[in-house]
Amino acid sequence: MNIAAIPQVAHRFVEVGGVRVFYREAGPADAPTLLLLHGFPSASHQFRRLIDVLGNDFHLVAPDYPGFGHTEVPDGFTYSFDRLADVVEGFVDALGLERYVLYTFDFGGPVGMRLAERRPAAIAGLIVQNANAYAEGLSEVAREFVALTPEVDGARDRAAELLVLPVTRGQYEGGTADPTRVAPDGWTLDQHFLDLPGRKAAQVDLALNYHTNVALYPRWQAWLAEHRPPTLIVWGRNDMFFPEAGAYAYLADLPDAEVHVLDTGHFALEDKLAEVAPLIADFLGRIPRRAGIRTEREPGPAAGFGFVR
Repeated sequence: MNIAAIPQVAHRFVEVGGVRVFYREAGPADAPTLLLLHGFPSASHQFRRLIDVLGNDFHLVAPDYPGFGHTEVPDGFTYSFDRLADVVEGFVDALGLERYVLYTFDFGGPVGMRLAERRPAAIAGLIVQNANAYAEGLSEVAREFVALTPEVDGARDRAAELLVLPVTRGQYEGGTADPTRVAPDGWTLDQHFLDLPGRKAAQVDLALNYHTNVALYPRWQAWLAEHRPPTLIVWGRNDMFFPEAGAYAYLADLPDAEVHVLDTGHFALEDKLAEVAPLIADFLGRIPRRAGIRTEREPGPAAGFGFVR
């Protein structure tokens, strides 16, 4: 057994406009950078196993958004997808990331596409995993979610119904062929963060703002058609929110995209890591080296394990 092959992972905070952003980082600074954008209701911890698999060969960076994980926000922070994108954009600047592959999953789709629109030259490629950008990819459940806006009577109460443990757990196990392959750690940690003071109110604010993402679908589709970034699409076909039609819809604007639809649900990395990781490694292996971080700061792994304050 080659113990040296296990990557060193740094766990850090960086200040971005008053937000103390927590992030995980591993890999050589001159390797292609993969910016891992997590989904709801999770945080960067959802990528822990992927980082362990790929963290020696590629530069992986995974932040927690405001309202998620270990990231700390000031009083009065306004929760919207525009603001999440603002913070991630500031985070990218703080780390000196100049060019990177975006990994978009779930909420990472609208955050990542906002970032791509603002900085098209920075996008070396896209990895899309159950991150929807087309009307065809919205299930009836998702359409009901999108319909929750601040003007709808009882919308906050209905959105809050999604923030309880059975729903959190169901997002992980739902659609999987073998739920025993899904570790309970993910949904347990997600629920811990959801139950922290102020977190459910933040998530309700984001739920009632989700309709702004669907309104931007035509603009994002136009961006994809214009820029045609190299794209890998990996999709769990049994996703209760984003069915597999959402994966194939990308081909209208990205006809050269590589599409892999797997027999799993929303959190495909949980039970299909052995299938997904080689696809990602092959895709990143085609990205030129040094498409990533400036050399002004030390790469993350030098700090080793543990929080770096």
